[in-house]
Amino acid sequence: MSSNGNFSYSSSSVSYSSSTTRNGETTGKRYAAHTTSDPSGTTTHTASQHLGGPMHHEHREYDASGRLISSEGRALSGNHLDSSRRIEDVTDEQRENDKLYEERIEDEYAKREGGA
Repeated sequence: MSSNGNFSYSSSSVSYSSSTTRNGETTGKRYAAHTTSDPSGTTTHTASQHLGGPMHHEHREYDASGRLISSEGRALSGNHLDSSRRIEDVTDEQRENDKLYEERIEDEYAKREGGA
């Protein structure tokens, strides 16, 4: 927001993500919002996604009096959009990859020590 005493423009953003595992089942969500305002009105963009689900995007515009003048919301998995872009829990897969890597490194060191 400008500091000359007259309102001209403001912008704010917020985002979060979380995940929880209970009884071996992981759930999660992420959310982001961005709002801009000027003397002619306000525009908001929000995006949210549940673990393994499609991204949902919403765009809203309000006039200077706060009346909704435009609203659009859609799941981002349709035409021209990459439906494979989903958030997934990769903890178990990463743990397995780390274990395999450590085993391979140990084998490599054992070969070098035995061949020296």
